[in-house]
Amino acid sequence: MFDRIRRRKPDPFDIEMQRRHQEAFEMWQRMPLPTAPVPQPDVQPSEPVAEVDDFLPPDLRVPSHDQVAGRMMPWLPPLVLDGDIVACAECGTYRDWIIISAQDQIWLRCRTGHQQQETRLDTAWYNRHSAPVDATHATFEDCLRHLGH
Repeated sequence: MFDRIRRRKPDPFDIEMQRRHQEAFEMWQRMPLPTAPVPQPDVQPSEPVAEVDDFLPPDLRVPSHDQVAGRMMPWLPPLVLDGDIVACAECGTYRDWIIISAQDQIWLRCRTGHQQQETRLDTAWYNRHSAPVDATHATFEDCLRHLGH
């Protein structure tokens, strides 16, 4: 019985919302459509913009000079590339990698010390997946010890 009474009686809040919606719609219809800016033929860009495939700004990228030989990061889960799980070519292990980025190449090192180059990965992939550098080491072995290998 009470349900039918509620249905017949319009809610003042709904009426107000419908009115506001109608006003906003009418205002939107009155607004002029945006137009694309017309390029001016006499204005030339100051310098061409270089396309970079890496997402990091230049000041956060690894420098390519000799003082930094490369970077390393641990990768504990299986590494899946192109739908395949990457396994060590010598011992067959497929998890707990050290991923090494050096001289625009990516190398994988398993826990037993076997290394293999991974050509399906690049420096941009490494930069997207690595954390900020937390330590600097003088030797390769020091870095491996720091990462627990």
